[in-house]
Amino acid sequence: MNPIISATELASELSSTRSPVLLDIRYQLGGPHGRPDYEAGHIPGAVFVDLDAELADPPGAGGRHPLPDPEAFGAVMRRAGVSRDTPVVAYDADKGWGAARAWWLLRWTGHTDVRVLDGGLAAWTGPLETKVPEPAEGSFRPAPGELPLLDADAAAELARTGLLLDARAGERYRGEVEPIDAVAGHIPGAVSAPTTENVDKDGRFFPPEWLASRFFELGATEDTKVVGVYCGSGVSAAQQALALELAGFTPALYAGSWSEWSRDPNRPVATGPQPG
Repeated sequence: MNPIISATELASELSSTRSPVLLDIRYQLGGPHGRPDYEAGHIPGAVFVDLDAELADPPGAGGRHPLPDPEAFGAVMRRAGVSRDTPVVAYDADKGWGAARAWWLLRWTGHTDVRVLDGGLAAWTGPLETKVPEPAEGSFRPAPGELPLLDADAAAELARTGLLLDARAGERYRGEVEPIDAVAGHIPGAVSAPTTENVDKDGRFFPPEWLASRFFELGATEDTKVVGVYCGSGVSAAQQALALELAGFTPALYAGSWSEWSRDPNRPVATGPQPG
């Protein structure tokens, strides 16, 4: 299934007999909470989901956005009206990171019909509403393991033997700046691949063949089946995972990402423009 949906396609589906469940995942790293923006206007029927509180466990040894407990995540999705056989569309208003996090979690836990609104809320030309919906309880029960998940050791191994992409900004990868985590640099062997290069100026994903060409230039080959990806805390890497799926690869997410790796003083750190 195509992991993205256009605003035109979404408008058509919302007026059909099989309307998707809409998830509003407005989120900005270090920015204001998305709930006030949601309450000021959202796509009709959309349910707000808090990325920090509902799509992640509290920060700790596993990083700044550890994966949520699957059962707790399932409860959040059921409250939003999600069942296993209902289509789901997630959107946000900033780079596609938050929406892709919801997409990845649903895919990882076994939901097969989930997409991200291409271009986010800015692409939507239909009406907005301020009414907060009260959807009927869904029946979704998470079954984790449907997408590959990496821990720190597996990420290190993939960086040595396959392809591990670092989705952060280039200056963070090179270790020139580190505004959030305690240590600057990257996982040795990882290749710099900022998420900003997956989308155009309007935040829409480039075509699959363009994305495939990008990943080939970064080291993928025709024989590459799985490509690993990480970022600062596992959020923006989900957008890269979506781009990889669009391009025909199977993404493997290192959810702990740099915020987990850099907490361990025994983990090696590389700096500079080369994988190291």
